[in-house]
Amino acid sequence: MIAEDFILKNYNSSVESGSVKWESPSNIALIKYWGKKENQIPENPSISFTLSNCKTITKLTYTKKDLSTALKVTSDFSFDVYFEGEQNEAFKPKIQTFFERIEEYVPFLRDYHFKIETSNTFPHSSGIASSASGMSALALCLMSIEQKLKEGVTLSAVERSSEKNYFKRKASFLARLGSGSACRSIEGELVVWGQNESAESSDLYGIKFEGEVHSNFNNYQDTILLVDKGEKQVSSTVGHKLMFGHPFAQQRFAQAHDNLAKLKAVLASGDLQGFVKIVESEALTLHAMMMTSMPYFILMKPNTLEIINKIWKYREENNSNVCFTLDAGANVHVLYPENEKESVLKFINKELADYCQNGHFITDFVGKGAQLIEN
Repeated sequence: MIAEDFILKNYNSSVESGSVKWESPSNIALIKYWGKKENQIPENPSISFTLSNCKTITKLTYTKKDLSTALKVTSDFSFDVYFEGEQNEAFKPKIQTFFERIEEYVPFLRDYHFKIETSNTFPHSSGIASSASGMSALALCLMSIEQKLKEGVTLSAVERSSEKNYFKRKASFLARLGSGSACRSIEGELVVWGQNESAESSDLYGIKFEGEVHSNFNNYQDTILLVDKGEKQVSSTVGHKLMFGHPFAQQRFAQAHDNLAKLKAVLASGDLQGFVKIVESEALTLHAMMMTSMPYFILMKPNTLEIINKIWKYREENNSNVCFTLDAGANVHVLYPENEKESVLKFINKELADYCQNGHFITDFVGKGAQLIEN
């Protein structure tokens, strides 16, 4: 599919009101995306585990604008945002930008006033990036509204060819325009984003990985160690921009393609040691790119390094397959097979929890993707 396939050309403008509710999870990249082109197009491919417990729940209520005041408001998007039950003005600029980016594809945005009610199953201040779960949940709500507006309307050939597939891919396409990694939160368990030769893929949306996956990776566990719950000193948006002119950018992009091909083989064979090597190398490479950009920056904290060294020591002494990965921040995702859950959680409680802020960590595992709650 190309971008033009996602433009809504015909819809029923007589629908007055309604509401829809979706829950969408966060995800953790195994092969990292770092660096993007215009329109949220990634410079390199990525693949992620979709999480299960860490998710955003969003209810979107839509009401047709009053015709008597329509001329006064059609030039503006009209929406209110509520987070955890309270009106939140701080979220509005990002949603305004999101609406501006996607209006071409969902032209009914200016027809309605929207009430956006959202909450996370994880603490908002926990340091877990909520943009992926939040933007994907909002995109899915908009797609459910689009589906309602298309009832009784002649569909395009692309829409008719595979309506369910079209729904998910357009939701992922829209989510990407809000937050790049959000496009990987629509489905599970593994999602690929970014054109490459190793797996079915697209720069425009995430695609469920359909390659062979060994049973070793069933119900894979992710315990998130919350080292630093504060705001990052450098935003991901700024970090991505620093890849322009980065002295190692092209080598990094090539490395991501190569690692994705290697990871595909590892997933098929069940090679847990191979998985550990690729995933940890990718995490450290991500942070190496930050440390070698100009200006340079370090998002890891002393406790991040302490945890990494503890994991390495535990893995060697216990013949374990536990490993770590990192997002663009200080928190550590501890990944391990389900059959090591009991022993690894004991290790985390005994040796790693003290390095977390207030001893706080979140246990999670690989999930199936977003779910419709109310329509």
